[in-house]
Amino acid sequence: MSDNGYKQIVILSGKGGTGKTTISAAFASFENDKVIVDCDVDAANMHLMLKPKSEKSHEFSGGKKAAINNEICIQCGLCETVCRFDAINDFKINHLKCEGCGFCFRVCPESAISFTPSIGGNYFECELEDDSKFFYAKLFPGQGNSGKLVSEIKKSAINSIKENSLQSSNKKIASINNPDVNGGKFIIVDGPPGIGCPVNASISKADFAILVTEPTLSGVHDLKRLVELLNTFKIRMGIIINKSDLNESVAEQIKDHATEKNIPLLGEIPFNTEFVKALIEGKNIVEVDESVKKDLLKIWEKTKSYIIN
Repeated sequence: MSDNGYKQIVILSGKGGTGKTTISAAFASFENDKVIVDCDVDAANMHLMLKPKSEKSHEFSGGKKAAINNEICIQCGLCETVCRFDAINDFKINHLKCEGCGFCFRVCPESAISFTPSIGGNYFECELEDDSKFFYAKLFPGQGNSGKLVSEIKKSAINSIKENSLQSSNKKIASINNPDVNGGKFIIVDGPPGIGCPVNASISKADFAILVTEPTLSGVHDLKRLVELLNTFKIRMGIIINKSDLNESVAEQIKDHATEKNIPLLGEIPFNTEFVKALIEGKNIVEVDESVKKDLLKIWEKTKSYIIN
């Protein structure tokens, strides 16, 4: 449990297309006292499902970009010579190639190159129909520092808990008198797929990670890489096998790996076309199929038992 009284759960997948975001949205619907964060800043899509009733946009500056003032430039060519990224040609800077290292800015003898913060995307602070907070972001095409943007929206989510004092005294009393009450806010983080920089940022200070996988060879391969990453950071985790009946032999491989690594199997979800229907309609799966809702609720309750203990 985090020092500030909330529990941060990150839902991850080694590869895209496993159903991670669908499951994240379902879990979020089971809790009233929560903040939701979509950390897939390169391809955010959770807002399409949650349909926030309001949102406030903020600009994100992931770094700096160089620009040449042609009125001052004497066209000596030194900047083009030192640029390792081939971002300068004919005394013009290609901002898609510029990595923001600032070398050209430092070597220019006439101070004709500026080096200023570049807006690399936007992040959004939203309010949902149940009055809970939801954060997501969009990184502009060709921009880097996706990990920094993930850290920015997670920081905003944590600050929203502090600023709004969402843990009321009544809830604190209820948690003391009723051991079944969670005793704190959940931050439910829908992480990006893979094991790259934004994933590392999304698991920072996580209390528990839920790994959503599928019984395919690529699913197993990428799951193992993700497990290795989380073990490096000593983050507790559990596994959900989605589309579990697509390939039973590969599903058994996942179970064997979970047993070998002492990772709890939180649940199995059979292939169900209702998931596709929900995506097409832009709905949460729990709004579409009652039986799936019951199954996911059981998995969520099992997950919470590991988080609390």
